[in-house]
Amino acid sequence: MSGTASWSNWAGDQTCRPAAVERPASRSELAAAIERAAGAGRTVRVAGAGHSFTDAVLTDGTLLTLERMNRVLDVDSKSGLVRVEAGITLGALSDVLYEHGLALENLGDIDVQSIAGATATATHGTGVGLRNLSAGLQSIELTLADGSALEVDESSDADAWRAARVSLGALGVVSAVTLQAVPAFTLEAVDAAAPLEETLELIDELADGNDHFEFFTFPHSPLALTRTNNRVDTPPQPRSRAGEWVSDILLRNHTFQAACVVGRARPSLIPRINRLVSRASGTTRRVDRSYRIFASPRRVRFTEMEYAIPRANAAQAVRAVRELVVQRGFHVPFPLEVRFVAADDAFLSPAAGRATCYLAVHMFRGMEWEPYFRATEEIMNGFGGRPHWGKRHFQTAQTLRARYPEWDRFAAVRARLDPGGRFSNAYVERVLGPAVAVPARS
Repeated sequence: MSGTASWSNWAGDQTCRPAAVERPASRSELAAAIERAAGAGRTVRVAGAGHSFTDAVLTDGTLLTLERMNRVLDVDSKSGLVRVEAGITLGALSDVLYEHGLALENLGDIDVQSIAGATATATHGTGVGLRNLSAGLQSIELTLADGSALEVDESSDADAWRAARVSLGALGVVSAVTLQAVPAFTLEAVDAAAPLEETLELIDELADGNDHFEFFTFPHSPLALTRTNNRVDTPPQPRSRAGEWVSDILLRNHTFQAACVVGRARPSLIPRINRLVSRASGTTRRVDRSYRIFASPRRVRFTEMEYAIPRANAAQAVRAVRELVVQRGFHVPFPLEVRFVAADDAFLSPAAGRATCYLAVHMFRGMEWEPYFRATEEIMNGFGGRPHWGKRHFQTAQTLRARYPEWDRFAAVRARLDPGGRFSNAYVERVLGPAVAVPARS
């Protein structure tokens, strides 16, 4: 335990100095840490891998990190049910699953997040037939403010289960989960440039016609950089280490980093750089284990905002944001990223109740981001957009409540499980409102 350590996220733009930092290695140690925080009158927040861009973790109370609670507790290869501690990363979990002939059904484009952090913020991949990662959670073990453990699943406490799958850490500390894996599979990935307008005209056909479809588009380029991942029955064909380094590190990271640095120093060059990077992208094909296709290293530091909007508004939203950049003269060296997911039933899932398009905007580290993000958010508001909980936004509980059909049911679970607000902070209170105790029965 330490009272002097500071914490910062991956992007380096969210920092706090907690009164205490605790690193439990078991559920009993976790319970004791929460009890110590309660005894000192401190609130409790949990840090995962730090890949959120919001102030969701920040606290001057007790900060828990669960990297020592990273064990795989049970694997049933026949049913695909897997029990893990909350601190295991998606990458480490994927490696273990593959040894048992299993895989996660979907992943995002990085896999360094902890399973608890990724699911609590509704992290997602892409695929119109697939929900976000938290939909795979079959049961969730919460450690509550009094140190007790509560296991929730659909049959024992359906509302708590639907709340805990995307909880922002506001109900208790997720200490373990049981998740549903699928048989391991191979993906063929094809990255190719195409005219943006053609891509937007065919957007439904492309999304429906591939297992996983997404695209990127730089604001000043007429091209879309499309990515399709589809299951194949052939064995993996992994790249050589040299080929992997050239593609993932040299081109996608070092070269792009250099382009962003030039753009930051000379913003007037950004439109030209956008077009050059797009034209240079070319076409690539890979066949490999699913999790190696889904995720790749991200070393270029940035901050990000992402919104979930109705899928039907995808093309219109892309055009609107691109037009915004030009009209307002924003200097944007990063592309827009567009992905698709199925409707979800977690109370606070941004995809709750509707087929969803996710549209993300980014800004390179050290460049002004707020005017661009605020203006983009105004566009997203017009589509009834819901923010990704782990990425920057400017919403409040007042602006969000009407966008989530089951908002009050989540609030009721929160009031029941954490009536004293032990797991709150400024971010949680801004986006969910203050904790409210359940009224005592007469």
